[in-house]
Amino acid sequence: MTENQKNLGPRAAYNRMVEDGEIKPDAEQLRVIDQFERLYSELLDYPEVSSKGPGLSIKSWRLSTLFRWTGGDRKPPKGLYIYGGVGRGKSMLMDLFHDVAPVKSKKRIHFHEFMLDVHARLKEWRSLDAKGRVARGGRASEDDPIPPVAHQIATEATLLCFDEMQVTDIADAMVLSRLFKELFERGVVVVTTSNRVPDDLYKDGLNRQLFLPFIGMIKDTLDIVPLDGPTDYRLDRLKGVTTYHTPINAETTAKLSEAFFRLTDRNVEDRDKVPSEELEVQGRTLFVPKSARGVAVFSFKRLCANALGAADYLTIARHYHTVILVAIPRMGPQNRNEAKRFVTLIDALYEQGVKLLCSAEAEPADLYTFGDGAFEFERTVSRLMEMQSLDYLARGHGEDV
Repeated sequence: MTENQKNLGPRAAYNRMVEDGEIKPDAEQLRVIDQFERLYSELLDYPEVSSKGPGLSIKSWRLSTLFRWTGGDRKPPKGLYIYGGVGRGKSMLMDLFHDVAPVKSKKRIHFHEFMLDVHARLKEWRSLDAKGRVARGGRASEDDPIPPVAHQIATEATLLCFDEMQVTDIADAMVLSRLFKELFERGVVVVTTSNRVPDDLYKDGLNRQLFLPFIGMIKDTLDIVPLDGPTDYRLDRLKGVTTYHTPINAETTAKLSEAFFRLTDRNVEDRDKVPSEELEVQGRTLFVPKSARGVAVFSFKRLCANALGAADYLTIARHYHTVILVAIPRMGPQNRNEAKRFVTLIDALYEQGVKLLCSAEAEPADLYTFGDGAFEFERTVSRLMEMQSLDYLARGHGEDV
């Protein structure tokens, strides 16, 4: 989105993107845009949620640990829960809204990344001594970390936009109800996308009955908005695109570059403007050379020749729906460590339904034919073959195999 588009409301920004040829008009997307327009209007004069703003009272927090919404009789506007099929444009529309939302304090984050951050904050709070807790605005005797952590998050973002809400971890499930109750009571406005209707979150999960209040809270606090329609834009952009290129040469590199711009709706002449990104993995920073609209570009050397592990690959797989991997070499006993990392990477991408486009020195079956781990590599060969199939390409990001 250009700077001019950011100065518009959601509907005007969407129309401008259509006029600029970035997207095609879609009736179902326009219905969602109408919901964003409603929320945009309600946020125009909404008090910022901050420790210094009118919405929150530090004094009340320190005296009672409540730190609740103090904006008078006015209720916070209802956020949005947007769900629908793969490739319908949920993330694109949410990004559009985040960019134009008339709120200074706002954050757009992948839901999995958000939960990792929440657990890190909870752990840090538990480690604080009495003096440290008071310094953070809490009480020395406060043993429950959720209210102060909600306080931290609320003072950082009046508007929270989550991409791909999905709950598969019992640790997340046990925290969510209480955390979001605290956030909503502090006036935080939430917008989220998901491939699932709220009632299907944490479906068949362990102790799911303890998670049900969160589903009820989502349905009461957010407008549930479907994004239906027959067009899977992500799959549509992949039609006719070769996903596995061999050998490694200027031609295959150019084809991967062309695919990146096609998948991200960017012009080739803007190649020098493609942003990089940094992901946080267990307190470390993982550099992403190029990323846009859920598509990331890496070299094999960056991901597999360096000392990365399963946590890094899982973070990538959860953060991006498509990965372009450049220059996969033939491997043998001399680079068995790289081969092991490659196996772990492909497992993470496959299990999360990530689309893989790549260039390689050889066909999958010829990448690693002898040496330590060659037998285990046969599963990777099978997955690389399956990841080229139409059935796999139609899978939703994050969907179980």
